[in-house]
Amino acid sequence: MKSKRKFTSEFKAKVALEAIKDLQTTTELAQKYDLHPTQISTWKKEFLDGASSVFEKSREKKKLQKASEGKEDELYAKIGKLQVEVDFLKKALS
Repeated sequence: MKSKRKFTSEFKAKVALEAIKDLQTTTELAQKYDLHPTQISTWKKEFLDGASSVFEKSREKKKLQKASEGKEDELYAKIGKLQVEVDFLKKALS
């Protein structure tokens, strides 16, 4: 009995990209990579369906980065204000 083969996401992406390019038929790719043509078609469909999520993640990452930068600026301003207060109080006690 054959054990189930596992493929890395990099390998799946490589095969899916080759299938999208249409330089070889699915059958030729299946022979080249020792896969079933249906598997290649499935990976190609999954790749195309998930392609838009790449850009969604980067947009979300940028929003989070902008929010953290704003929070960071606010915290630095507060630190500066507190430092001024500490310096003032030190002078007053001296």
